[in-house]
Amino acid sequence: MSKYLLGVDVGTTSLKVAVIDENARLLGIGTSKYRLITPDQCSVQIDAESMWNAFLTCVRLLRDGKGIELSKVCGISISSLCPGLVALGEHGEVVVEPIIYSDRRSTEEAELILENVGAEELFRITANGSMAGAFSGSSMLWIKRHLPEAYQKTKYFGHLNTFLVQRMTGEVAIDYSNASYTNLFETSGGKQWSDLLCEKIGIAREKLPELREATELVGGLIHPDLIRLGIPEGTPVATGGADTPCATLAAGVTRAGDVCESVGTTDVLTVCIDRPVFDRGFINRCHVVPGTWIYQGAMSFAGAANDWFLNQFYGDLLEKAGSRKDAFTQMNIEADQANPGCDGVVFLPYMLGERSPIWDPYARGVFFGLSLQTTRREMNRAVLEGCGYGLRQLTGIAERITGNRISKFISIGGGAKSDTWAQIKADITGKEIEVLDMNDMAPVGAALLAGVGAGVFRDVQEASSKVEKKIHRHFQPNHESDAIYAQRYQTYISLYPALKDIFRNNVQGCAQ
Repeated sequence: MSKYLLGVDVGTTSLKVAVIDENARLLGIGTSKYRLITPDQCSVQIDAESMWNAFLTCVRLLRDGKGIELSKVCGISISSLCPGLVALGEHGEVVVEPIIYSDRRSTEEAELILENVGAEELFRITANGSMAGAFSGSSMLWIKRHLPEAYQKTKYFGHLNTFLVQRMTGEVAIDYSNASYTNLFETSGGKQWSDLLCEKIGIAREKLPELREATELVGGLIHPDLIRLGIPEGTPVATGGADTPCATLAAGVTRAGDVCESVGTTDVLTVCIDRPVFDRGFINRCHVVPGTWIYQGAMSFAGAANDWFLNQFYGDLLEKAGSRKDAFTQMNIEADQANPGCDGVVFLPYMLGERSPIWDPYARGVFFGLSLQTTRREMNRAVLEGCGYGLRQLTGIAERITGNRISKFISIGGGAKSDTWAQIKADITGKEIEVLDMNDMAPVGAALLAGVGAGVFRDVQEASSKVEKKIHRHFQPNHESDAIYAQRYQTYISLYPALKDIFRNNVQGCAQ
């Protein structure tokens, strides 16, 4: 009998479930949205029950819509956006709804962590800094300071995979790729919770869950909702990992030197390494591949900025187009009509703060160089070019640290399928880009982890090698605009240092 593996991916606004077979062939994907809790511009949380119901909806869609025999599922695992902090009570109840990466309420707490630990010491232990939302330690401390009763009721602080594993099995765990984003984990050393950081930051060590490899089994399925849908009781559930490591695993990033860009709400450049040598410009974490780490240059709102521009400036296209996809296609046609370099317009995609490489919750989006001749075409293209300049900055940092030139990288995700955007990024970075003909890699990566945990695959390398990686398009850099892009890139990297203090003085609400 065929063996099926089920991978769950919790995204920013929706949840996806993929089912693959023992040869890593994709049998079906189900998608369902869930509710975000956003009472103000600083707060972003997930309604946990809405997310769980989205999970059930996806499984039901796979069974009823795709005809997948769920009785053949022999392993389950989770990919999740990161961080997504959830506070769980004594019996697994949600004490505080999951706080995600774009939440900015803990700006003051992030600064307290840096003061109490010291930036150098924090980086030495965790390979990271501290920023509201970007690392869940600041949100844990915010809960302790602002919701003391909730802190006392919290049995475990975990991430979204912790919540789903607990709901499915009754057991609590977190993997190394998620733990790397907590400010409390020894990323580059012992791969364990740091008693020193727990003490200095003020988070009780006993509130942190057990650490596991991404492929390690936590327990067997006991939840009646999933069993009633046809998944066998006792099906092994593996810990899983964060979304980008899972997606890049499916894309083939398993060894030192492998490079991948994933394009969605965020745009993330991932570089795999086998030695823990890190740089502050990146988010640094353990990979879901044992014995490796990854640099992640995470531009938090590159894709979101493109979506925002469509909503605010292309209402006419949205009304006429049959779908948002068609509207984006038409918007790209207009972007192609603008000159490279956008006649002087440069865009900073820091719409609600930024992670790599500036680490500043106060930063905001900027259009620089507008004139009376500027049209929406130039502004449209500038949004796409802004991401290209960001990628050029991040690849430069990676090359400096590793000493190796990056000549090409693969690109995955929904936004990767924009030919206009991919060519712009190839031209600005000077790198070849191979866009894979496969979306939704993260839930597939989670399913691969389940397969290793359940013994279907020997290891993660074998699991990844079984995924068919068809190339959708191959983009070569066109060097005709090198001079203008070099000039605009200098403008791009000069803007943030010039505006840094202005950003901080202008945006204070989330720090109150």
